[in-house]
Amino acid sequence: MITTSSRVDLHPLISRPDDDDPDIMVVGRAEIGEYIELPTVYGEALRLLGEGHPAGAVEKRIADEQGAEIDVAELVEAATGLGFIRAIDGEPVPDPATGAPRSHFPWLTARHVGWIFSLPMKVLWAATTVAALASLVMRPELVPTYEHFFWSDYVGLAVLVNTAMMSVAISAHEMMHLMAARSLGAPGRIGFGTRLYTLVVQTDVTGVWGVPRRRRYRAYLAGMTWDLFLMATIILLVAYVPMPSLVAALLQALLVTVLMTIPFQLQVYMRTDLYYVLRDLLRTSNLFDDGLAYAKYLRAKVWAAVRRRPPPAEDPTTGLDPHERRATRVYAVVLVAGGTFALGNYALFAIPIAIEAVLRAVDALAGSFTGGPILPAIDSGLLILVEGGIQVLFVITFIRTHPHWFGRISRDHR
Repeated sequence: MITTSSRVDLHPLISRPDDDDPDIMVVGRAEIGEYIELPTVYGEALRLLGEGHPAGAVEKRIADEQGAEIDVAELVEAATGLGFIRAIDGEPVPDPATGAPRSHFPWLTARHVGWIFSLPMKVLWAATTVAALASLVMRPELVPTYEHFFWSDYVGLAVLVNTAMMSVAISAHEMMHLMAARSLGAPGRIGFGTRLYTLVVQTDVTGVWGVPRRRRYRAYLAGMTWDLFLMATIILLVAYVPMPSLVAALLQALLVTVLMTIPFQLQVYMRTDLYYVLRDLLRTSNLFDDGLAYAKYLRAKVWAAVRRRPPPAEDPTTGLDPHERRATRVYAVVLVAGGTFALGNYALFAIPIAIEAVLRAVDALAGSFTGGPILPAIDSGLLILVEGGIQVLFVITFIRTHPHWFGRISRDHR
C-alpha cells in the first residue's frame, strides 16, 4: 500500500528521451530487457522516487514545477509489475530477474570490445571488402558456386565438415552481435531459437533499446558485417596465399555456406537481422507482433463475413500512430505473403528432398550389410547423423520456446 510518506527503492534504470517525441521518455531495466515509453513527467517522477523522495513529496513537486497532477501510487504499482521496483518502505519486492536467464560473458564490457567498432577497424573492413570485390572481377574463377560445397566425393563427409565450419562461423556472427551490444553498454544472451521451419542461433540484444535508434544499428548489423568481412578475407586468402588444395577447397566451401545465409537475412517477415533494421527505419516499436495481430484480425474479419457473423473485435492497429499504423498494415501483407511462400516452398521442395536423401542414405547403409561397399555406407550414416541431429535439436528448441502450445494440447486431452 503506497501512502504519501512511502519511499521507493528502484533497481538501476536507463532513462533517455524518445527518438521521435521530446515529450516522451524511454525508461527501462536492461537486466531484464523491459522498456516502456512514458510521458516525461512520469519519467521525472521515477527519477525523484529513485533519489529517495517520499511519494507525496514527488506529487507536490511535479505539481509545483510542471503544473501536472499525477498519481504516484498508480505509477509505482505499474513500475512494480514491470520489475523496476526493488523495495517499498524497506520491504523487498519479488524480482523477475531472479529466475531470468543470465547474460552471457558478463565480464565483457565496452572497454574490451569498443575498438572493434572504431574508425580504423571500419576502414580495414571496408578496404578488405573492396579488395575482395576487385579480385573477383579480375579472377572470375574465384566466384563461389554450389560445386564448391562438395569438396569431397563423400557427400556425408562434406556435409559434416561444412556443418562444423558453419557452426563456428555462426558462433562468430552471434558473438559480433553480443560484442556490439556490449560496446553500447547493453547486456546480451546467445541461444537457440526457431523461425518457421528453421533452427537458428540468435542473440537477445533487447538491452540496446536503452540507446538512441541511430546507435542501435550497430548491434543489428554487426553479424552480417562480420560475414562480409569473413567472406572477403577467404577470397583474398585463396587468391593470393599459397596453400594445399584441400585447405583452399575447405575455405571455398566455408565461403559458400556463409554466403547462403545472406538471403535468409532478407526474409524480414521473420525476426532476422534486417527485420530489426527495418523496424527501426520505419520507426515502429513492435512491427512483427503488431503485424501478426493485424493479419489475424483480417482473417477473423473475412471468416466472419463468410459465416455472416458480426465483425471481430476492434482493429488492433487503431491505437497506433498514423505512420506506425500504415507501416504495420503493409508489413502484415509482407508477413503473410512471405510466410506462406516460405512454408509452401518448404513443403514442396525441402521436405521431399530431405526424405529422398534420407531414403538413399538408408538404402546405402542397408546395402553394406549384404556385401555392399563400406565407405559409401559410412558416408550415408554421417549424412543421417548430421541432418537428423539438426532436426532433433529443432524439435527440442521449438517445444522449449513454445511451451504454451504444448500446454494447451495436454490440457485439451485431459
